[in-house]
Amino acid sequence: MQIAEIQVLTKKIKENMEKVVVGKSDKINLILAALLAKGHVLLEDVPGTGKTVLAKSLAKSLDTKFKRIQFTPDLLPSDLIGINYYNQKESEFVFREGALFTNVLLADEINRATPRTQSSLLESMEEKQITVDGHTYVLEQPFFVIATENPVETQGTFPLPEAQLDRFLIQLSMGYTEKQDTMEILRRFVNEVPAEAVEPVCTREQLLEMQESIKQVTIHPDIAAYTVDIVDKTRTSEGVQLGVSPRGNLALLKAAQALAAIHGRSYVIPDDIKALALPVLGHRIILRGSQRNKSTQIEMLIQDILESVEVPTEEWKLSKQEG
Repeated sequence: MQIAEIQVLTKKIKENMEKVVVGKSDKINLILAALLAKGHVLLEDVPGTGKTVLAKSLAKSLDTKFKRIQFTPDLLPSDLIGINYYNQKESEFVFREGALFTNVLLADEINRATPRTQSSLLESMEEKQITVDGHTYVLEQPFFVIATENPVETQGTFPLPEAQLDRFLIQLSMGYTEKQDTMEILRRFVNEVPAEAVEPVCTREQLLEMQESIKQVTIHPDIAAYTVDIVDKTRTSEGVQLGVSPRGNLALLKAAQALAAIHGRSYVIPDDIKALALPVLGHRIILRGSQRNKSTQIEMLIQDILESVEVPTEEWKLSKQEG
């Protein structure tokens, strides 16, 4: 699939989602970038900001299997990965699939499940497979997890450990809508059901082809070096206890390839890196003497890093256009 085709198709998906999600154009672009880069998304914000609506509108825009599971303290790992049970009629053990056997999984309020249940997601998110009683089941592609959590209400919740957070390609905060967008939401949906306005516009085969095609997006060595400098700053900056790992650096480049394709380019530019720095790197940083969800401090840190790292401006763009 050509880059121009990816741009057209992702634009259709975005326009379809915007029938329901108002005023979140940039957020939709980032989520689509994560989807094309075969990553996962964590939406963190207070209730009522559109996290679940956004996730469902994306799932309904894709002609793929979709499951939603509400994470609660009594949710068991077997509810996610499945279980072998004894079938008396057939006199043998039969495997019953769990919620992970889908293409798009909405994990609602993921931090309400116990650490044991949360950890059952690890293998599936990273390896795209699960293991039950020593037997490995490969999940059908694509496999995309979009999880939500409320960072304000902490009673009865279990914060995601660093290993789990690292499985999410990007973390986003939805934020409140502007006054004009809020008025549009009231006008459009006060007497309607938003989800009913969304129909599939992208097939499973098209999505898989897009995921493979973004690999043709070129990353100039200067751009790669630019990301390495940014990541290195996250490890050496004052007040940082844990910086970004090499896996986080790789995630930034993959997401940049996808975002470039969404914008119709066959090469990555510094603006792609800047747009993705906070959502890709922010949740991978832990500050000293501070809880990791101090989003304002981390946002300021990344902004300072972007301002201090020299941006490549020479022949990288020209060389790509000539190629």
